[in-house]
Amino acid sequence: MSMFSTGILVLTSPLHTLPLRIAPVLSSAAQRVERTLYVHLHPGLNLGSGSQPRPVFIPPAVDLSNLITRLYSNAADVCGHLDVCVLLTNVRTQSVACSGATTPNGPFPTPQALSNSPEVVLTDFAPQDPGQTHQVTECLQSYTGHCYACRPGLPSVLLHSELMKLQKEDVPEAQQEKAEPLQTYNDVVVGGTFDRLHGAHKTLLSISCLLANRRFLIGLCDHAMLKKKVLKELIEPYSIRVQRLQEFLQDVKPSLQVEVVPLDDPFGVSIVDPLLECIVVSEETRKGGEAVNKKRTENGLPALVLHEIQLLKDAHHTEIEEEKISSSSLRARLLGTLLTPPKDNSHLPPLPYVIGLTGGSGSGKSAIAKQLEAFGAVWIDCDKLGHEVYQPDAAAFHRVLEEFGSDILSEDKTINRRALGRKVFGNQVRLKALTDIVWPEIALLVQKRINQARDEDKQVCVVDAAVLLEAKWQNLVHEVWVTIIPEEEAVLRITERDGVTTEDALRRLQSQWSNSKQVEHANVVLSTLWEPEVTRKQVLKAWNLLQKRIQQKHEGH
Repeated sequence: MSMFSTGILVLTSPLHTLPLRIAPVLSSAAQRVERTLYVHLHPGLNLGSGSQPRPVFIPPAVDLSNLITRLYSNAADVCGHLDVCVLLTNVRTQSVACSGATTPNGPFPTPQALSNSPEVVLTDFAPQDPGQTHQVTECLQSYTGHCYACRPGLPSVLLHSELMKLQKEDVPEAQQEKAEPLQTYNDVVVGGTFDRLHGAHKTLLSISCLLANRRFLIGLCDHAMLKKKVLKELIEPYSIRVQRLQEFLQDVKPSLQVEVVPLDDPFGVSIVDPLLECIVVSEETRKGGEAVNKKRTENGLPALVLHEIQLLKDAHHTEIEEEKISSSSLRARLLGTLLTPPKDNSHLPPLPYVIGLTGGSGSGKSAIAKQLEAFGAVWIDCDKLGHEVYQPDAAAFHRVLEEFGSDILSEDKTINRRALGRKVFGNQVRLKALTDIVWPEIALLVQKRINQARDEDKQVCVVDAAVLLEAKWQNLVHEVWVTIIPEEEAVLRITERDGVTTEDALRRLQSQWSNSKQVEHANVVLSTLWEPEVTRKQVLKAWNLLQKRIQQKHEGH
């Protein structure tokens, strides 16, 4: 069975029968398509009549809105690896479809170019007899080529044979009722983060496209609106989120005027734009929609119609994830995985494979290092090595005394690190003078420990170093792993652990690289925010994936 990267699924079943058929149809399609699946809706399309059918406008209806919700929900359950996109170019109200000279030849005056070029077309259409198969596939190719820019001779797959058993046994006869029209509006608004577009986002955006005749305005959370988000450091940059939204909506409904604007407070332009008529909300954001209307009334503007959609349930959520499909759950699933490939480290011996583990104060580096040690890694604790370089027999000892004076010595003639700390605290010049002496010496000790591990045939070393990135020790390691927790949690841990004030804890954190800055350099990100068992599972996942990478690298040589 051939696999294709991108496909178009043409659904022809009557609208009232599709909800019960959509999961098995998607499951069958996922046997042929592995990356992107576009879905084109044409209920009642007859591909076996002998004459070439043409695409027609489909009016937006409540059933269609429900089907889109069901489709994205089923897609998350049965083919979560696929990027599914329901195309709505041919969905338009009668008045809009007839109002102007832009659509004299139906929904597709010229074939629509999609972001990903289709390599196969699939359909749920069932030929009356096997002898029709060739005619139906030719008809399907021609129909699809009229709608979308495809290469000639696009392979066609009829899914009906795989659905026959289901039709006979599992799907009860649905009763057809008169379609309830969906109220549409010229200008529609939504707000959100839209991080890593998923099924719930696509449902919200697609139903908004159904409702909007002219303009679709999106307030995209930025800066202040991201501060309270879980694992906010893993949220895609604003520019990437804008680009993904625009690409998705250009595919879904290219006739819409799409505007994406930054949202730095809960209201944005929704409370000042006089042309807006409708805001799309979910049950959990309905209160936000009501607050928007209160502000609009205060501003002398008409209230917006609140169109509420269902939240999509996440059948695969874990104990730390929300029951609904959400970006925060997707970000949590990224923890422990390889976010970016390692930079060229061909200058390093392949073994031991060296992980540089870093993170802010209180982030749980040591707890993670201990777990990795339990899995078999050699733990190189740079905090302990830091103590070694201050010993009287170490090379750095006399250079530190020359730079900072003998008054930093204790009675036993060892360096009093607290006294030394007072000399450099808050003074960047003096701090750099110290680190220029100490960091290279620690790096030499790290290299010595790595060499020792190699002599002992160890497979993995973990260099646990709070200053790994500041000291530019990336050239010592194959991968950088960063552990993060929210600042407020770090403050609580530091004050409890070290007995310092909240202000002192904050000062300590602010003197270090921020989580976001460290994540920019990370190959793998971990978080100890949750229960220890959750961290253990996360680290085990990271370790198992690491073993696969080491094995692949070994086989590559």
